[in-house]
Amino acid sequence: MVPVAVGVDFGTTNSVVAIADRSGRIEVRRFETQAGAVEAYRSALLFYREGRPPNATLAHISGPDALLRAMDIDADHRFLQSLKTHLSSATLQDTYLLGQRFVLEELIGVFLSDVFPEGLGDLPVVCGRPVVFAGDRPNEGLALERLTAAWGRAGVTQVDFAYEPLGAAYWYARTIQRPETVLVADFGGGTSDFSVMRFEPGGARARAEALAHAGVGVAGDTFDFRIVDNLVSPRLGKGAHYRSFGKLLPLPARYHAAFAQWHRLSLLKDPRTLTELRRLAKQAERPAEIEDLVHLIEMDLGYELYLAVSRAKVRLSTAERTTFHFKAGDLDIAAEVTRADFERWIAADVARIGDAIDLALERAGVAVGAVDSVFMTGGTSYVPAVRTLFEQRFGRERLRYGDAFNSVASGLAAIAADSLG
Repeated sequence: MVPVAVGVDFGTTNSVVAIADRSGRIEVRRFETQAGAVEAYRSALLFYREGRPPNATLAHISGPDALLRAMDIDADHRFLQSLKTHLSSATLQDTYLLGQRFVLEELIGVFLSDVFPEGLGDLPVVCGRPVVFAGDRPNEGLALERLTAAWGRAGVTQVDFAYEPLGAAYWYARTIQRPETVLVADFGGGTSDFSVMRFEPGGARARAEALAHAGVGVAGDTFDFRIVDNLVSPRLGKGAHYRSFGKLLPLPARYHAAFAQWHRLSLLKDPRTLTELRRLAKQAERPAEIEDLVHLIEMDLGYELYLAVSRAKVRLSTAERTTFHFKAGDLDIAAEVTRADFERWIAADVARIGDAIDLALERAGVAVGAVDSVFMTGGTSYVPAVRTLFEQRFGRERLRYGDAFNSVASGLAAIAADSLG
């Protein structure tokens, strides 16, 4: 295979790289890891000190190997994930990792350097971007500026951006046999994005017209947070009070709000925050719970918690009930949870996804009945409440499911190859 273009799905949770040749053939890059070869490379970094003081240097590993090392609670390291979610927020300018300052673009650039194939930086590159960046008040210009700078740090100076559902749409278009109006739904970790497309069949060169796009900052991480907020946070001091100057005050909400996005949890591990939490624990009416929160932050147990939450969520996709269990040292949280509980917790989030679908169709001027098919990709498409939403609106017979991880990157590579003419 002689590469001519590259597509990169830089995701909140996983990242995928696809490479196209001139014939239209596309291959997804495989990454060698300690656990074997993978195509979906975890969007995670772990920094650690290498060598002994005073000559110690800061080193890093990424992807699945970073996850394995993060589970070594006795090691001195900083684990970061979901960095993409910071892009549109001016709140995070920099952070200190083991005493060394990093700006966000630098951290993302380190990760992109690890995933991008060596020697292909001069080829056309298309990187996916969400229709709407994650965050309460996302700054799109800032996000794209940072992402461009991160690619520059990774040695790729010419990069174009395309909506992630466009990538999925281009991949799906290769399978159509007749003209179709398609709603593409791409569910990531941080956002759910939708595109309404009109396709004319043509195999690897299908003609596509984008009619409209919409998106919402609700996706897999949001659903995870609902589980944490209802099952875990109440055991870690949520709702607790502390005494200050004779008054009983509620514990500041920001500590538990950090669980809403996994990347924010790791950023709580700084001396100032930990000192403040220890002070609050001494004054709290439920001190042991605050101390458990400190333990979770200090020992970098966010990934272990993420795994426990993710497993429970996955089990609820096929079972009506399951047991959530998270244990780390003396911290042991177990609770029965039903699918009905979970669906009640995420009901408002699913409604927001429905609103984004309506907005995409409205912008396109396309009625529900005029949609020939709905192409869904991403892990959240397996959540029963999400599938029910689509089945009720479009009917099960119109739903199509793509590769949960590779569809977007493969389509982005096709877009990059098409740019060559």
